[in-house]
Amino acid sequence: MKLAARKTPTRHPDRRRPPPAIDIVVASGLWKARRDAKSVLRRSIAEAARAVSANGGELAVVLTDDKAIRTLNRDWRRKDAATNVLSFPAQDPVKNPTKKPTRKPSKTPSRKARAARGAPRLLGDIVIAYETTEREARAERKPFAHHLAHLAVHGFLHLVGYDHAADDEADAMEGLETAILARLDVPDPYVARGARAVSVSETARDSLRLTRFLRRTASPLRRKML
Repeated sequence: MKLAARKTPTRHPDRRRPPPAIDIVVASGLWKARRDAKSVLRRSIAEAARAVSANGGELAVVLTDDKAIRTLNRDWRRKDAATNVLSFPAQDPVKNPTKKPTRKPSKTPSRKARAARGAPRLLGDIVIAYETTEREARAERKPFAHHLAHLAVHGFLHLVGYDHAADDEADAMEGLETAILARLDVPDPYVARGARAVSVSETARDSLRLTRFLRRTASPLRRKML
């Protein structure tokens, strides 16, 4: 009697896309007091990416201080004050057809060029200031890590196209942030605060100054890409 051959289970390859690669640049010594900051950032951004199906790609998070972010806020948003977080999406800025360009285009490789040579697509950069983040967390009586997680999620959502310019957009974005943070065991950040984190995605039009800033503070790997 012949024994029936046992079929070997077919193993399907894992088709899930990897989470975004995150290059964390510590540009201020103040962040040395927060040894868990990098793990909080990676975990928060990975969860946000899963929530919006935006896995893959690459981004940088620059951990800086109030002085540096004030300069960026002044140059990009014309607000001469420190803030908690700024987001710089890598997507091409919206062109103003009524205004002629005053600078040459950036030589940063396009997404098509990067894809052609197998490089991950760039999502953009998030800049977070230590003093403002710490001050806000203390004022709202919440753990520093919880507030940092919120800023990371908020900044990442801006990189993938979310905004809060209109009330309906703000409501949708806040609801999504709250849902993502709940998965991280972080309470609703909007219960005790009315101010929103900010982004320069609406006003950033020239990537040259940001590129120079990141090149000065970037790690050797990131510097090669700028």
